[in-house]
Amino acid sequence: MTANDSRNFPLINEKKKQKKGSKYKDSGTLVLNSVTMEKFYSFLDFIQAGLQMNVSFAIDFTASNGAPRDPRSLHHIQHGADNQYTLALRSVGEIIQDYDFDKQFPVLGFGARIPPSGQVAHDFFVTLDQQNPYCTGIPGVLAAYQNCINQVTLYGPTNFSPVIEHVATFARTYSQMPNPSNYFVLLIITDGIITDMEDTKRSIIAASSLPMSIIIVGVGDEDFDAMEELDSDDRRLSSGVQQAERDIVQFVELRRFAANGVWNKEALAQ
Repeated sequence: MTANDSRNFPLINEKKKQKKGSKYKDSGTLVLNSVTMEKFYSFLDFIQAGLQMNVSFAIDFTASNGAPRDPRSLHHIQHGADNQYTLALRSVGEIIQDYDFDKQFPVLGFGARIPPSGQVAHDFFVTLDQQNPYCTGIPGVLAAYQNCINQVTLYGPTNFSPVIEHVATFARTYSQMPNPSNYFVLLIITDGIITDMEDTKRSIIAASSLPMSIIIVGVGDEDFDAMEELDSDDRRLSSGVQQAERDIVQFVELRRFAANGVWNKEALAQ
């Protein structure tokens, strides 16, 4: 086939061809000057090629959740039953843990007074052990949470930016290494009452150029309009003149995936 043949294609109108018969030649010519084929890779393609995904959790320990001893609290601990946070950790965690390369999860907390000093912290390890921040698998995450909720005092305010900056620091460091092969996912579980919106926007915008994504899981019955704003599907997130390079936030409202007390894990995974 010659170059001419490969680039020129006659445009045939079948109705005109039937009407005019042998007198009909064509209705024009399509000329292709160049053709470019691009392959788009899925996230699974990257993981199969050796990408290591690192999942971190961040849990909202602010007072707006309600005192843990109150049965109405989103943090209420009752033997043998899930509260909203353990349900979110279990439901979403069991989905994303399969993508984590070693299943050793750093679990952060924010908005609580922590022992022994009672100082308010917006970026602390839920293990309450600076030397041992990792939890093994989702059972380890749940055990650390249940131990922590009995030792901290719920306080506030609800600041997301410190935990985002925490994970972004690691993403930035690894992205500057030769042949970077690490991707970071931060899963934030919250009741939705955010107080540092502009700082959070700026942190997300700064992280949008890094190998990092954020999943926000909303628990309880609060208004999650602010979370929907951060999950900027329609247009890129902006703050002042700053604009995100890409959408890195996915918001999930947990109650939308329950019907008659049964959780739809397949829909949640999507």
